[in-house]
Amino acid sequence: MSYRITALAALPLAFASAGLAAQSRAQTPTLEQAADAALTGDTLAWDFVEGITTEIGPRQAGTEAEARGRAWALKWLRDKGFQRVSEEPYMMPTWVRGEERAEIVAPFAQPMHITALGSSASTGEAGLTAEVAYFPSYADLEAAPPGSLAGKIVFISHDMKPTQDGSGYGFAGPARWSGAALAASKGAVATVIRSIGTENHRTPHTGGTTFPEGVTPTPAGALSNPDADNLERMFARGKPITMKLVLTPRQLGQTASGNVVGEITGRDPKLPPVLVACHLDSWDLGTGAVDDGAGCGIVAAAAKHVEKTGRPLRTIRVLFAGAEETGLWGSKAYAAAHKGDPIHVGIESDFGADRVWRIDSNFTASNPALYKRLAQSVARFGVAPSREVATGGADLNLARESGAAIIDLQQDGTRYFDLHHTPDDTLDKVDPVQLRQNVAVWTQVVGILANEKSAIMPAR
Repeated sequence: MSYRITALAALPLAFASAGLAAQSRAQTPTLEQAADAALTGDTLAWDFVEGITTEIGPRQAGTEAEARGRAWALKWLRDKGFQRVSEEPYMMPTWVRGEERAEIVAPFAQPMHITALGSSASTGEAGLTAEVAYFPSYADLEAAPPGSLAGKIVFISHDMKPTQDGSGYGFAGPARWSGAALAASKGAVATVIRSIGTENHRTPHTGGTTFPEGVTPTPAGALSNPDADNLERMFARGKPITMKLVLTPRQLGQTASGNVVGEITGRDPKLPPVLVACHLDSWDLGTGAVDDGAGCGIVAAAAKHVEKTGRPLRTIRVLFAGAEETGLWGSKAYAAAHKGDPIHVGIESDFGADRVWRIDSNFTASNPALYKRLAQSVARFGVAPSREVATGGADLNLARESGAAIIDLQQDGTRYFDLHHTPDDTLDKVDPVQLRQNVAVWTQVVGILANEKSAIMPAR
């Protein structure tokens, strides 16, 4: 009799427990619900980019400012509930800018707006003055005879146009990436280029340049687009142009940098993780909102939204790479430190904060069913399928080297090169609506991949 009474008394508790479990299940969103909610209600990505640009600002690689950015990001990840949050340090060569001035001395004397390119040598405080040799394109400079530029300042122009896919960067980029080295190899004492950008503000675009072994570095800078236009008009008048250039950057030698990592730990941590990446450093002219604070906010927010749907099967590993801008030092260090670690799939956000419009993969041909599933899952966000083969962002060296699957969630780059590497890379340029669309798309894609049981074999 006492047993029956106890059992009857326990029934209400059992019903209550079952009810709470059902309520808990009802409150756990599906992946689709989480992604849809992110489209209208995500605040995490904005919280990150607003916070790091307001409280830290520019984060040039290898400097104290980048170190403060890492400390800020570590705390942010821990505060948001990420697991296994840590810093992975490494050493790197560090360059910092100094004084920056350019002026036309003759025949049309006037100042010009210029910024030094990363790895530029110094003119010395007194500067240098020389005749300018004009090349309308990088190809024209390639055609110049050896030794023909002795004692000259070379000016390289181009005609970069805005494009949705950013393809103009590949066309114009060599002027910055290797133009100074090419000019120096033919005798030039310095190089100025038209900024690799698409806007018409007097805001020159910085960025790295390289000097291969055997070529002595020379001073190198980028003119704003209006100043480059002006210089071209001067040359059209058919008179020799003389420029004075003052650039006084310094090489600091080896300094400390580091990568910041965190995880949403999966139910089976032995399975290869989904690697979501961005870069935490920025150039020093702006506050690194578009390049790449927004990207770090997007990938971290997506990981947390996936977690809301329940613990994923696979770990989602977040990589905030350091020192991307000055030579991919963080990506290289991460790949070296984790060599042999398997990766399920790698994805990076590093093309601003405007909407995702296309999904590419390197397994579209080898695993068409999975690609179709991913593409269909984000069609409602205005994302189109494609047959382009994904190659991955700059900080996915480990994924590429290990032969992992890669996805590129292509963002609209129409206005990206208006802001890229300029003083205008600031928070007000981030559109909150488009930022949330990124988070929604990423949540959907990362959620599917983090719960995919089978390995993904890229096409060979």
